[in-house]
Order: sequence, then C-alpha cells, then structure tokens
Amino acid sequence: MMLKRCFDIVCSILGLMIFSPLFIVIPVLIIFDSKGGAFYSSTRVGKDLRNFRIYKFRTMYSGSDKSSITIGERDPRITKIGYTLRKYKLDELPQLINVFAGNMSIVGPRPDVPAYFEYYLQYMPEYYEMKPGITSYSSVYFSDESKLYEKLSDAAKEYINKTIPKKVELDKKYYNHHNLLIDFSIIVMTIKRIFQGNNHV
Repeated sequence: MMLKRCFDIVCSILGLMIFSPLFIVIPVLIIFDSKGGAFYSSTRVGKDLRNFRIYKFRTMYSGSDKSSITIGERDPRITKIGYTLRKYKLDELPQLINVFAGNMSIVGPRPDVPAYFEYYLQYMPEYYEMKPGITSYSSVYFSDESKLYEKLSDAAKEYINKTIPKKVELDKKYYNHHNLLIDFSIIVMTIKRIFQGNNHV
C-alpha cells in the first residue's frame, strides 16, 4: 500500500511538471471557447464511502451538467474545445491534483457520483475498499462509453443495468489481482487506447 502511494506521488508530481504548459494553454482555450471557468469539480464517492471533489477541465457549457450521463461524443452540452479534450482525455489532467492530495490513485476504479454508489455495493460489497483512480481496466474497456447511450430513450437504465455490472466485473479483476506491474500495464493500455482511437471493445 505504501509502495503504491509512493508511486502515485511520484507519478502525479512528474505528470504535473510534464503537463504544466497544458495547465496554461487549455484554460485559455476553454475560456475563449465558451462562457464560464476553465475548471470543473463535482462530488464523487471515494475509498471507504468518503465523498471528495474531483477536478477536471470544463468540457460542457456552464450549468449544463444536470444529467450525469453524457450521450454520445456530440452531446450538444459539450463545447467545441471540450470535444477535443474528451477525445484525448486531456480533461482528466487536473485529477493529478487529486492523486497528489491522496483522494485518488493513478490506477483504480473510476469514481462515480453519489447517486449510483448503492448499485456498485450491490454487485461488490468491498468495492469502496479501493481508492478510485484516473484509469482502470473499466476505463480502457469503456473508453468511449457515451456512444453506448446515443440511441437509447433511457440512458440511466442502460447505465445501471448493463454498464455498472460490467464495470464492477472489471474492477473486481483489479481488486483481486493488482500490483505496480499491473498498474503500469493499465497505464500503457490507456495510452494506447487514446492514440488508437476511443472505440468500445
């Protein structure tokens, strides 16, 4: 556990240093693209069912995040620059701050909003024994998740009945077998998926 925390601290510091120019350029592009701030934060459920604030670059028009499920890559709520940020997962970069602060890890289950935590517990009671992460097996598998809901009348139902169970299945695989080597392999898989194109597998 201590080794993983050290890994997270080193990776988050290196990541913040390497991507520091983007923390200047991206906010400027966001502000010029649409009204509102450059950053977005919302409540997520973390380890031991403790809520925390997750940070992202804003990719939607301000005030349009009432629904927690994004419908397709061309969801009208997504800004022009937001589409590019989401495509290359650049909107997730501020979560390096979450990792450094200790409420997230580089690799771990993606944190969801409080409205869904009971569904995760239903399938895996020990789910929240894990610290949430920026990427995971389920992140790679559902790398373009929003496309799944494009032609559905009830996206929330699909998410609860099909997406969450599959995410838990993949996160359980990580829970049962994880170490720094596996963390590194998931990071590599994530990078490959981003550059190969975000297609659901």
